[in-house]
Amino acid sequence: MSVSLDRIADFLSTVPLFRALERMAVRGFAELTREQRFAKGARIVAEGDAGDALYVVRSGEVKVVLVGEDGREVLLNVLGVGDHFGELALIDGRPRSAHIVATQASSLLVLRRADFRRQVEQSPPVAWGLLVELSRRLRQADSTIGSLVLLDVPGRVARVLLEHATAGEPAVLVKHLTHQTMAQMVGSSRETVSRAMADFQDQGFI
Repeated sequence: MSVSLDRIADFLSTVPLFRALERMAVRGFAELTREQRFAKGARIVAEGDAGDALYVVRSGEVKVVLVGEDGREVLLNVLGVGDHFGELALIDGRPRSAHIVATQASSLLVLRRADFRRQVEQSPPVAWGLLVELSRRLRQADSTIGSLVLLDVPGRVARVLLEHATAGEPAVLVKHLTHQTMAQMVGSSRETVSRAMADFQDQGFI
């Protein structure tokens, strides 16, 4: 195996979806991946595109967004190194449900659906890993829906901060989130989020 393939296999072994696999199984997936690079601001996939691949962020950062008819963006998630998207496409092959845009210059590993399905037949544990990941995403979606319905804007902002912070005290944000980014995540304006953050600071929460 080449040095480059070794590095890809090493990286995939840190991704939750592949973490439980033996080295040879991880190598099998690594051999099927292709690396693609995207400049900051580039659209990686568009809502409605064919759902034919899994993407794993190897470097950089991307955002998952929905765009309304009026051009307003709703930010669903921010994905960094080791995160992935396109899991649903691996199962049903339906069109993409959101836009994915690079917020930084990014490198992604691409694994085509047909290749993934063939490899899963040889490595069944990855199918279980996929189910676990989909369950996690579903719980996250339920939590997001619940917060939009039950929490006010400061509560939603607090939830975003907690979700993107390390455990323990003091907690530290693991991703750089601007007030505008958080506003798109909680369905509010940047000014309202800024006021909530100022209140948190005044109260000594952050």
